[in-house]
Amino acid sequence: MNLDEYMGHDATALAELVAAKQVTPKELLDLARKRAGQVNGKLNAIVINIDREADEQVKGDLTGPFAGVPFLVKDLHQEYKGYPTTAGCRALRNDVATENALLVDRFLDAGLVIFGKTATPELGSKGITESKLWGPCRNPWDTSRTPGGSSGGSAASVAAGIVPAAGANDGGGSIRIPAACNGLVGLKPSRGLAPYGPQRGESMFGMATEGVVARTVRDTAGLMDVIVGRTPFADYQAAMPSRKFAEAIKKKPRKLKIGFSAHSAITGKADPQAVAAMTATAELLTDLGHVVEEVAPPYDDKALAQTFLTIWFAQLEGQVAEIKARTGAKDSDFEPDTLAVAEIGRASGVAALMAALGQVKEYTYAMERFYADHDFFLTPTIACEPIKVGSLDTPVPLQVAARVVHRVHAGKALVRTGVIDQMIDDNLGWVPYTQLANLTGRPAITVPVHWTADGLPLGVQFNGALGADAALLQLATQLEEAQPWIERFPAEPKHHLSAV
Repeated sequence: MNLDEYMGHDATALAELVAAKQVTPKELLDLARKRAGQVNGKLNAIVINIDREADEQVKGDLTGPFAGVPFLVKDLHQEYKGYPTTAGCRALRNDVATENALLVDRFLDAGLVIFGKTATPELGSKGITESKLWGPCRNPWDTSRTPGGSSGGSAASVAAGIVPAAGANDGGGSIRIPAACNGLVGLKPSRGLAPYGPQRGESMFGMATEGVVARTVRDTAGLMDVIVGRTPFADYQAAMPSRKFAEAIKKKPRKLKIGFSAHSAITGKADPQAVAAMTATAELLTDLGHVVEEVAPPYDDKALAQTFLTIWFAQLEGQVAEIKARTGAKDSDFEPDTLAVAEIGRASGVAALMAALGQVKEYTYAMERFYADHDFFLTPTIACEPIKVGSLDTPVPLQVAARVVHRVHAGKALVRTGVIDQMIDDNLGWVPYTQLANLTGRPAITVPVHWTADGLPLGVQFNGALGADAALLQLATQLEEAQPWIERFPAEPKHHLSAV
């Protein structure tokens, strides 16, 4: 097998070739490393190599549904024993895992050959992938642009052909945003299906979940079958799917009623390209026999953004405090933006957090009323083309001010300046559609059905009711068959990073 052939196969096909002894796991690993050697210096997607263990894996008798397929895990909440999980944070650069995350064990049990960890912004806290520790990660479709975040390193690796799929997770769109930016499939599953720990409990009060980014729907379905299962130390037991997702997608979806809207109280109206992606998808769905109608958004996304950020700020303050207590890290080990946000979370207090958590039910109720008359809610995944790398950089004077604000506990004064509204506009204005699924625990999927005139991918997103994961995958399969995207690859990256 040559490199072009390797890149032209998805994970399911590669596993079939290994099973038929037409290619060996070592050959596939060599090809994955060769491709990484060609492009990673330009993308900065893989930040930690896992060489010894990967080499040992391919020498052994691999079993499982994806035996021998090269794979990467995200450097956040996907711990690999013997290697640091930095989460893009200098405070954690030497935080070596003493055991695998349960998710990583499931990947290994499936026969996936894990040979590296991918870039994420500090503590996964942004929709871009630019950290002080590792430097910016770049989009292979246009290296001047972001691959999204926080699973940007995984998405860039898949889009560039290093691996056919990679580990990801999603606390506010971190699977779907990078999938949309890179022309990939990204499913945020229903709450409770994916495992967590044993290093921690549920992240973000259960709003964050594990998953993958992949080139094909069948890989997404097959890998979700690997991921989904009981978490032994969970506080509750979610109902597991009655059949495998890989089997479910073989059945065409029934006639569906789908409401769509690109309206956002944050952005006003999405970029025409994002609207075009959604509109074209609505027309395709109609051609496929579904009932599609434009609707008023069933929730206020500006209010939802406020709720989401209040919860996000509080949990980030807790993360910073825990890391300091456990590692002895200092303020200088964290980025200024992280410190400022953590201080806002501290200053806002428990009452604000509890009020925000209480507001979540209002969004859940609103969406369930919507799903009483519709099967899915269709939106753009992102409101514009992937933004430029560095466009959200905090000016140096404000970085200095952020450290001072954190040191003197001036969070309440900072809140009075209207900084939260500005953060909503700046950081969520281009990604206002993804936080809904996290707050409500419902599944959502992005699929790459549109490319701009400049050749940039723009995904569209379907939100579904609790437990609608299989139905979302069925619809995604139908769209993939009607408008295939697997053969779309970016041109070779041209931009070379400076040393970081």
